[in-house]
Amino acid sequence: MNKSFTEIYFDWSQLDAAAFKQAFIDTMVMTIISMVLVAILGLGLGLLLYYLSKSNRKSAKLSYTLVSIVSNVFRSTPFIILIVLIIPLTRLLLGTFLGATAAIPALVLSAIPFYARLVEIAFREVDQGVIEAAESMGASQFQLIGKVLLPESKPALLSGLTVTTITMIGFTAMAGAIGAGGLGGLAYQDGFQRNRLTVTLFATVFLLLIVFLIQWLGDSAVKRSDKR
Repeated sequence: MNKSFTEIYFDWSQLDAAAFKQAFIDTMVMTIISMVLVAILGLGLGLLLYYLSKSNRKSAKLSYTLVSIVSNVFRSTPFIILIVLIIPLTRLLLGTFLGATAAIPALVLSAIPFYARLVEIAFREVDQGVIEAAESMGASQFQLIGKVLLPESKPALLSGLTVTTITMIGFTAMAGAIGAGGLGGLAYQDGFQRNRLTVTLFATVFLLLIVFLIQWLGDSAVKRSDKR
């Protein structure tokens, strides 16, 4: 006997509150730890790309090209392939390639180049006149970064961080399909593979709610930081 639509997608007996709670925690652990590292390292890499692109020295141009190539390799490699490729490195660093923590190296490596490019673009959009005025007043490079580049590009940096975080949520879902856990793992392994579509549906809804929340928080932060 064929099941009705309601019986297929809203079979409440399939839902396990404890499993969803643990999956939610795993997803947030992967996302938060990865994004802290991405925000720090991506900002540094983006700043490096910005200064290398401004320099007229041949060594700087060569360095920019090399850094860009490496960044593009990691940025362009599909995440599901990248996480498989670095399994030996993950096992060496963490002793395992399974679980939420084990997904963090791949998440960080895939997102750093992505955010770094957004940082570079944000710095390039800073009014050159403001930079030249600060330089004419004798501002050091550290002062230029802390008092001009970062404050002037803050809305763009926050917007880029929001986009990267949402992308990271999607990556955690893919990582779950190969043993990282989280809501993606719950949707695929406990839902799809066991033909429990209610689990898959509600795991997807949870992921969407997280994305909507991050987007709202990011948009709010951008509006507060934009003084134009």
